[in-house]
Amino acid sequence: MRIVFMGTPDFAVPCLRKLMEENYNVVAVVTQPDRPKGRKKQLAAPPVKEAALLFGLPVLQPEKLKVDGVQDILDYKPDLIVTAAFGQILPKDLIDYPKYGCINVHASLLPQYRGGAPIHKAIIDGQKETGVTIMYMVEKLDAGDMLSQVRVPIEETDNVGTMHDKLSRAGAKLLLETIPKLINGEIDPEKQDESKVTYAWNIKREDERLDWTKSARELFNQVRGLNPWPVAYTVADNQVMKVWETHVLKEDGGDDKEPGTILSVSPEGMDVQTGRGILRLTRIQPAGKKAMAVADYVRGSSTLEPGMRFATETADE
Repeated sequence: MRIVFMGTPDFAVPCLRKLMEENYNVVAVVTQPDRPKGRKKQLAAPPVKEAALLFGLPVLQPEKLKVDGVQDILDYKPDLIVTAAFGQILPKDLIDYPKYGCINVHASLLPQYRGGAPIHKAIIDGQKETGVTIMYMVEKLDAGDMLSQVRVPIEETDNVGTMHDKLSRAGAKLLLETIPKLINGEIDPEKQDESKVTYAWNIKREDERLDWTKSARELFNQVRGLNPWPVAYTVADNQVMKVWETHVLKEDGGDDKEPGTILSVSPEGMDVQTGRGILRLTRIQPAGKKAMAVADYVRGSSTLEPGMRFATETADE
């Protein structure tokens, strides 16, 4: 069986690696083009390309599949196409070609969280679990019939980074369990319930800003749902400060101050009044500095003091 693998970021690498370790016949890898990265904007290869080259696999990097990539892929005569966070919707000619279809490894319990940021959104929404779904690809975003699923708990201590790693491993394991059953005709695909569809669009700048009128619990989930990328932020004295880690000090109550008011600053953390409850900031990144524990911030040149207030509206920025 000839497999073409399509993926781009770190999330997809364990799937490719598992296919190779189990001696599946991966005949080509398709990924996004190299992109400028870092302050120097030097071209960097996607993680999947780096992994593919280590395995000695041919790599295709079409800018737009519908324009310049389909025939090059079909020339490899795939019996199965496996995609994982590839980054483009596949055209019908490609989806319809393989004997065993085109399947996708998606980091959510579909039909929840279709789209490009399912891990972020599940944590931000305060979900207690998420998972991985493998489904057939169609010409609509993450809407194909489901082949298999695995559930993965979201712990209180999890953030996007830890859940990314858990789900990428779970997805690779599920893929190896699913392919033999698919080939042997042992799977009855399940249609998604359109009435239960939700979306997880890519994170925008406005999604990163903390709105202190929200509850401490909501803000806690937002911070960990953006850690380690792209990272939540707030504004005080016209300066942007990133917020990396927090915990809920009080679910309700406080000092009856306006949301965003700094109640105390100590080595234990920076306590902030929210719309409901008190949030303790424990790891922050002041403008122009590296991320640091609040304890280190207090020992240094701290400028934030009790009584100061973080901005709650975009107009304050």
